[in-house]
Amino acid sequence: MLAGQKMKYLVVLSAVMILCGILIGCSSKKEGAKDVPVHTIEEHIKQAASMENMEWDMNRLKKLYHLDADEVQDFVLYTAESNVEAEELAVIQVKQEHQAESVKEKIMKRIGAQEVKLKDYRPEQFYLVEKHVLKVKGRYILFTVSKDAEQIESAFSEALK
Repeated sequence: MLAGQKMKYLVVLSAVMILCGILIGCSSKKEGAKDVPVHTIEEHIKQAASMENMEWDMNRLKKLYHLDADEVQDFVLYTAESNVEAEELAVIQVKQEHQAESVKEKIMKRIGAQEVKLKDYRPEQFYLVEKHVLKVKGRYILFTVSKDAEQIESAFSEALK
């Protein structure tokens, strides 16, 4: 009788372990839900493109994009050293995925302002603004105005794989 109880115990234990294995094996994160530190994305971009003549600027995030602290979890922002240069790189991680669209709209306003400012004054810089990259992937937003925009976009996508 004692051997029968041990056998039932082993069968139940085995069934529980198999069920746990199935549940763990079948659980997965949805595409785009990967949580990558913004610093890691920044490092990927620095390896792919030159950040020469650009400076990191924390204070300008609110000034340039009119973003509030309750929207942004983390970010990196590089801007040109001069106001007459258009080069810019922003990687922004929003707190909630639904906030990405609102942040994207604010960045689009920035793009419009840059186009107006540079159109007649600096045509070569205006061209860079026209060829900007604005990409949203989950809670991450990439905005870049650069001659290396394609490489930056690739590095951003690679970092979030």
